[in-house]
Amino acid sequence: MWIPPEEKDPVLLHHPTRRSVGYFGAVRLRDGKFLYRREENKFNAKSFLEFMKALRMASCHSGRRVVIIADNVRYHHARLHEDWRQRAAPEFRLEFLPPYSPDMNPSERVWKLTRRKATHNRYFAELNNIIDAVEFTFDQWTTGNETLRRLCAII
Repeated sequence: MWIPPEEKDPVLLHHPTRRSVGYFGAVRLRDGKFLYRREENKFNAKSFLEFMKALRMASCHSGRRVVIIADNVRYHHARLHEDWRQRAAPEFRLEFLPPYSPDMNPSERVWKLTRRKATHNRYFAELNNIIDAVEFTFDQWTTGNETLRRLCAII
């Protein structure tokens, strides 16, 4: 039986011993600087709001308007943070990609590069080993990276 993605419970889709970790991430197009946040629980409106707040704090020093390009996952549009987004809108705004357009999402290129550099064709006995490998790669990008800048550039 097919279950629509929004109705799936990720805990029920995996073997009981399977654990996972995910990341929110953003690339500053000016210099390729990468900001990430590990999410060991569920990706939802609350966890996304926490990432947006951290992203806003990290980017408010430039004095420039920040525009975040986001896909249309449900929690990006959540009512939980609608008021916060409206209050932040003059200097921090979300713009959404067209629905069902992962090829247009620059962050998908970052995740692909991360897999190639950190996890592809490697065995990890423990989840912490994967976290270490991924975050080692991410940490190299936190001061700016020309490859990421070009990879995410919007022409």
